[in-house]
Amino acid sequence: MGKNKFGVFLPFYAFQAKAPNNQYYDQLKTIVLECEKLGYDAVWLDDHLMYNNWPILEPWTTLSALSSLTNKIRLGTMVSCNQHRNPALLAKTAATLDVISNGRLEFGIGAGCQEAEHLAYGFGFPKANVRVEGVGEALEVMTRLWTQEKATFQGKHYTLKDAVCEPKPLQKPHPPTTVGGSGEKMLKVTAKYADRFDWGSLSSIDEYKRKLEILKEQCKIVGRDFGEIERSCWPGGQVLIAKGQRELNEMISTRKPTSLPLEEYRRGNLSGTPDECFEQLQVYVDLGVTYFMLSFVDLPSTNGLRLFAKAVADKM
Repeated sequence: MGKNKFGVFLPFYAFQAKAPNNQYYDQLKTIVLECEKLGYDAVWLDDHLMYNNWPILEPWTTLSALSSLTNKIRLGTMVSCNQHRNPALLAKTAATLDVISNGRLEFGIGAGCQEAEHLAYGFGFPKANVRVEGVGEALEVMTRLWTQEKATFQGKHYTLKDAVCEPKPLQKPHPPTTVGGSGEKMLKVTAKYADRFDWGSLSSIDEYKRKLEILKEQCKIVGRDFGEIERSCWPGGQVLIAKGQRELNEMISTRKPTSLPLEEYRRGNLSGTPDECFEQLQVYVDLGVTYFMLSFVDLPSTNGLRLFAKAVADKM
């Protein structure tokens, strides 16, 4: 692939109703190995524990298993929910995965958004500002454990006292951290701790530019070099790519809600022929974006993955 990086998001819902439960992981393995073969930079798993009665694989366990089957592709959480795990334990888990994967972990974290699963599992679901505050403290806890011989911390939500995390992550000073969330309070956390941000799919390029300006101001407040944070984007909610317009129209017609206008559907997704997708991505490249998150609509098929890799990513 070219100089830009491309990560593939593999959400649990991409595998629903398409294979028996015992084939879920087999399908996932096939896709991850294909992503590695095609040269994608990373695969990313979401972090959910339940959604109705759908089968969902816990991401850290799954990434550990995938690390033994792969050699080059990086392994990420998009994003690990802070409420689900004590951050000291999560730091240990992340350090372990970085070691056994030979330094291939992409660490993503966010405040969580699905109230039902939090309450069902007994984690509680405080207001958004409290959850965001917790993410900031959690990142402080994890950073200290990853970088200090003994870590001590006393916060509002978390406490450490002479805690040791050995072995340390192989990546120094620690695995690259992606902070997920586009709210202004989360951008403050991003400015202080993130190596890369993730805002999900935004409504327009103008909204993306606006978020960049807010993050730039937050970096000034915390004394951080804005240029240290890698610019990432989702160029659309999902990727619909086809060799020709007729094939693309057929793909859209089988997936677009009947009540949603065609142009609105296309604006919300990265959809087009390879040349059209390239043009849409170039707008973000011109803004300094170097990392693209991709969620292919035709998963678990690998057709979209292959076409995008060969006809778009290799040219960027």
